[in-house]
Amino acid sequence: MPQPVPADTVLDLRFVINELVADGRLSRADANILLGANRTRAQSAMHPMAYIATQNMDDAARPGKLLDGEALTRWMAERAGLEVVHIDPLKIDVSKVTSVVSYGFAKRHNILCVEVTPDEVVIACAQPFVSGWEPQVEHVARKRVRRVFANPAHVERYQVEFYTLARSVTGASGGPGATGATNFEQLVELKSLGEADADDQHVVNIVDWLLQYAYDQRASDIHIEPRREMGRVRFRIDGVLHDVYEFPASVALAVVSRFKVLGRMNIAEKRKPQDGRIKTLRADDSEVELRLSTLPTAFGEKLVMRIFDPEVLLRSFHDLGLVGDDFKRWDGMLTRPNGIVLVTGPTGSGKTTTLYSSLRKLATSEVNVSTIEDPIEMVEESFNQTQVHHKIELDFAAGIRTLMRQDPDIIMVGEMRDLETAQMAVQAALTGHLVLSTLHTNDAPASVARLLDLGIPSYLINATLLGVMAQRLVRTLCPHCKEEGSIKADDWHTLVSPWKVNVPEKVYRPVGCLECRNTGYLGRQGIYEILMLSDSIQDLITERCNLQALRKQAMREGMRTLRLSGAQKIAAGLTTMEEVLRVAPPPERSER
Repeated sequence: MPQPVPADTVLDLRFVINELVADGRLSRADANILLGANRTRAQSAMHPMAYIATQNMDDAARPGKLLDGEALTRWMAERAGLEVVHIDPLKIDVSKVTSVVSYGFAKRHNILCVEVTPDEVVIACAQPFVSGWEPQVEHVARKRVRRVFANPAHVERYQVEFYTLARSVTGASGGPGATGATNFEQLVELKSLGEADADDQHVVNIVDWLLQYAYDQRASDIHIEPRREMGRVRFRIDGVLHDVYEFPASVALAVVSRFKVLGRMNIAEKRKPQDGRIKTLRADDSEVELRLSTLPTAFGEKLVMRIFDPEVLLRSFHDLGLVGDDFKRWDGMLTRPNGIVLVTGPTGSGKTTTLYSSLRKLATSEVNVSTIEDPIEMVEESFNQTQVHHKIELDFAAGIRTLMRQDPDIIMVGEMRDLETAQMAVQAALTGHLVLSTLHTNDAPASVARLLDLGIPSYLINATLLGVMAQRLVRTLCPHCKEEGSIKADDWHTLVSPWKVNVPEKVYRPVGCLECRNTGYLGRQGIYEILMLSDSIQDLITERCNLQALRKQAMREGMRTLRLSGAQKIAAGLTTMEEVLRVAPPPERSER
């Protein structure tokens, strides 16, 4: 039975190891290995729990499990009678928590404020039995202190990150703030204001932190949105936006200017939209490209950055969720020598990833693969990419016309936006080329109606179109924490209608853990609806095409709707009904 720990006991390696042995969490043999090990200077400087977590010792109380940081944190919190808190930067107001105590005080006492409420300050500590600092914090903050315990490695890491960021923001906004000349309310708020310099070291630090933080959090987009008194930063993670930080208005303006400088954009022009690109390095030295887009708003320039991870191009179709019959149908279309293959879906549905992965597979040394894009999403060396330039009259149609003289085998057109582009794509297909492109429609059959609306005659659609794949992205359940759940038979039959598919014996629900940031989801996969043009389908494509009849015939021939594809992912334990219903259009919407 472990003895009570005296007050003000400072955790050292020998004490922690002995407590673990006494609690039956560490064998004496492993304890002797830890105590007898020759630690490097860096290891000696580590918190004892952080050091033990790096040694991959077996947890004697949990066979097959290791004494990792999470297990040690929960054990020590229970030993000290404190609540466990996981420090999630996306949920912490950095400017508030860093104003409670100084960095020096936090470092000296191994603490970090993680929340400030009207009545109390919540302090995460790495030394759970030391509380002599509490009266000083209560005196300064004029609020009561609630102590919690957090992973000591996280306390040390976020001490540096939070206070460095706070210093940079304060330094960048040290002078009078700036709302910027593009502020919609400038006419009634005329002030003589100075702007933070985009090349100021504080601003550089903020930008570097923002990018690295986005990479760490697996963000696909960064939004910097100006408001009257501040600028809001949000990340899109697994398709959902999360609030990250709020900068003073002048700092947000300087951060946007810094990104514009890096993206080789005109920082003096703030009245019209601009586009740019940045290539950066992550901590592991892998390259990441960002596509920048600015938009003038009432309170300044809004900046959105799309993050393109080159590792996406290395993912297999299985990783993308394109498996089984869907993969066979898609692969069958790609192996045809000529014709048009379309991918359809809204923005952010994964069309670009699907096309690039397909082109990368097709781009062998025996064929010439060329693209015309607006803009080039990701630079890939295995095929030739051309950027649309409207100022010099190089649009999609002109690009296809030029590519036809470049002896291509496979052509990818970024999007069929107008009749001229569609006509050129049809001509390319008729002259023996395989053409891949995208459309924006709700489902696969609706793409036929879209081509008719653009003005392509039905006989040319029948002669050139090989098939259409509609897709969406659903969040996948976190494999570390998902639990078995239940599903109502009526809800299931509504989802899979009109097919008669039995309710799966086992389904899972999201729970939430540290790995998935307590969302219950980790990563995304595609759900697909593939329409292939058979003889019977072609007979239905006329100038007055009946989409409902076309859809029913396609389903009789094996086309699975997006919802049925999602249902298969549910039955496989990969996602949930709520997630499928969130992204897949209902039948009545598709019927219109």
